[in-house]
Amino acid sequence: MTLDRRALLAASLTLPLASAVAAQTKIPWTRPVGIAPDASIALWPEGHLAVPPGLAESVVQRSDDPDASDRVLQGITRPRLDIFRPAKPNGAAVILAPGGGYRYVVIDKEGYELARWLCDRGVTAYVLFYRLPGDGWADGSDVPLADAQRAVRLVRSRASLDGIDPTRVAFGGFSAGGHVAASLLTRYDAQTHAPVDAIDNLSARPDALAAIYPVVSMDPAIAHAVSREKLLGAAPDAVQEALHSPERQVRPDMPPLFLLHAEDDEVVKVVNSLRLHEAARAIGAPCEAHYFAEGGHGFGLMKTAGLPVAIWPELLWSWLAARKIA
Repeated sequence: MTLDRRALLAASLTLPLASAVAAQTKIPWTRPVGIAPDASIALWPEGHLAVPPGLAESVVQRSDDPDASDRVLQGITRPRLDIFRPAKPNGAAVILAPGGGYRYVVIDKEGYELARWLCDRGVTAYVLFYRLPGDGWADGSDVPLADAQRAVRLVRSRASLDGIDPTRVAFGGFSAGGHVAASLLTRYDAQTHAPVDAIDNLSARPDALAAIYPVVSMDPAIAHAVSREKLLGAAPDAVQEALHSPERQVRPDMPPLFLLHAEDDEVVKVVNSLRLHEAARAIGAPCEAHYFAEGGHGFGLMKTAGLPVAIWPELLWSWLAARKIA
């Protein structure tokens, strides 16, 4: 597959205009210190999950800058949603799945910081801490997807409590969390677990879905090697590889998709997004994609200074508004 350069050129010509519009409508944002959620809720009923022996949660701080926290959560035993409630909810809900190569889940950069950004705009934001497939769970390759399905259903079940519209629930994922998102995109109704309560009768199909610099394919030629090994093991068979490659599972009834990737990403190759984009286009599924020459990997909100990719949150916001989510 080749990149459509004419399409990319046309998109690049719109960037100055997009930047001007963003500058006019942008809400000023600076990195808050000590961001904390308003509440935290478990995904599953107490006692439902059989936690692997010896598994224990731990938080690791990767930053030595007291004004720029960069924590990760390892050994997740209590999959959960951390909730950020806006002062004036607009009815929209966005669930965020941060990355971490399926080794851990990032807390700040792709979780709390973006949740607060959304919250400041009236969106009720939920940060998903999903189980990690290499931690010894039964059916390990499906536990991140099971947690994502449960998260969408749980948010819908709390619509009146949280002041959200159950038909305006979006899901967004970054890096390996982007693989969680892309798996939900194509397998939202897969039977990953037996129903445990009435919540599991609700739809797990998001109303819109965004994947930012996502891990997508398990094709070893382009896959993020760490994510692939953690998800599928050292030697997966062809059936498993195909099942967990969302670009090979696209369907016409999947949610509208937003893709964003930097072409100079040396961690997760941009061809991951390109393949999913092309697969969606081939079946006529709605997909908006943005590719930037520079940005690298894992830029989140704060690692884009001086680059055109800095406008990405505004692009996402406009897309959510056009989908009547935000």
